[in-house]
Amino acid sequence: MSDRSLRGMRLGAQSMESEAGVEPAARQRVEYRTEAGERIFIVFAAEAEIPATWLTKNGTEAKLVHGEAKAPEATNEKPVRTHWDMLLERRSVEELEKILGDRLTQLRTARGEAV
Repeated sequence: MSDRSLRGMRLGAQSMESEAGVEPAARQRVEYRTEAGERIFIVFAAEAEIPATWLTKNGTEAKLVHGEAKAPEATNEKPVRTHWDMLLERRSVEELEKILGDRLTQLRTARGEAV
């Protein structure tokens, strides 16, 4: 059994497999450019769909320089209705401001503050 031990190896840190005969997947390098002229290069798989825009690390949007980008597919999904959208269906902004003022007055009165 002593002839099978891995003496001197750090378990889990190093692999005994070699890189011989391994080919990496085909890739393509794509260039994007921001409005400020900053060039960004992204590496995609050869069969990947290339987006027309790319969001940079600092939050700006960069556009594809060369190549064809697949246009986003139109979906039949309804846009998400937020709480604010549903509230505006029931009341106008003027009504909401009046209600807010009434509630704040009620709260201040309950606390004993001057109105």
